[in-house]
Amino acid sequence: MRMRFFKRYLLASLVFISAVTSMYGQTYELYIEKHKDIAIDQMKKTGIPASITLAQACLESAYGTSVLATKAHNHFGIKCHDWTGEKFVYNDEEGASCYRSYKKDEESFQDHSDFLRYRDRYAFLFDLNPTDYKSWAYGLRQAGYATDPQYPTKLIALIEKYQLYKYDTQIDKDALPPTPTEAETKEKIVVDKGNILYKISLEREVFSTNGVSFIVADGYETFGYLAKEYNLFKRELLRYNDLKKDGDIEAGTVIYLQPKKNQAASHLDKHVVEEGETMYSLSQRYAVKLSSLYKINNMAKGQEPAAGAIIKLRK
Repeated sequence: MRMRFFKRYLLASLVFISAVTSMYGQTYELYIEKHKDIAIDQMKKTGIPASITLAQACLESAYGTSVLATKAHNHFGIKCHDWTGEKFVYNDEEGASCYRSYKKDEESFQDHSDFLRYRDRYAFLFDLNPTDYKSWAYGLRQAGYATDPQYPTKLIALIEKYQLYKYDTQIDKDALPPTPTEAETKEKIVVDKGNILYKISLEREVFSTNGVSFIVADGYETFGYLAKEYNLFKRELLRYNDLKKDGDIEAGTVIYLQPKKNQAASHLDKHVVEEGETMYSLSQRYAVKLSSLYKINNMAKGQEPAAGAIIKLRK
């Protein structure tokens, strides 16, 4: 039953693609040839299949003929949100809408990659096989990239009609960057007997992220208690966690036992802010000093990012 359903949708998508191809003549060949190297380069940098990037660009920009593509180099229809760069206002089906404007096509493709790579809701996609374009297509729909129920089958139809999948195999899997999940993996520390943490580690697990050791609070401690347990001054422990006052700590809170770093770990270059996230929460998540995070992003101390803003995590 599901197979018949899929075939029906795939057939409808092929009809759609054929109609679009007929409408734009040989534009699709020129468009793919012009942008395939950009898509391959983005795959090397981020792990997003080149076939998916190209198919989305073809679909969203009508092979580069859309108003957004021709006037604003915007090939993916990404709206302004918290965008601080050039903007392009365009009347679409929703009325006057603000879209991101770029100086060249490459910037649009890079922003699209950032849009997927550094948002938590798309992180699971990077755990998929980079040549499994079908799972990526359905995963994008699952993550909420598009509301069109036929979006995945349209992408798949484009990829198979123009054999875009061949670009995914031009890159060795080992040459791809670690996935967001891998890059942010927290490791359990094995403490040597001579280490001051050895006795404590027998009773409580000690972890590390970005090269900084931490524990996870159980909900019954204060910083004063933990400082004594780890042979630290309370003010040290507070400073390591960018805090000024002692107090009860909620269960599950990450408590750093060493100074955080001035930037995040490799391959964790940026983060797209989700609703409710703060500079402090990002500082704790990525083990980056709060003052450094403000400095890297040229933000005033105490300033908070809006949802959708891109926060740099590395210099």
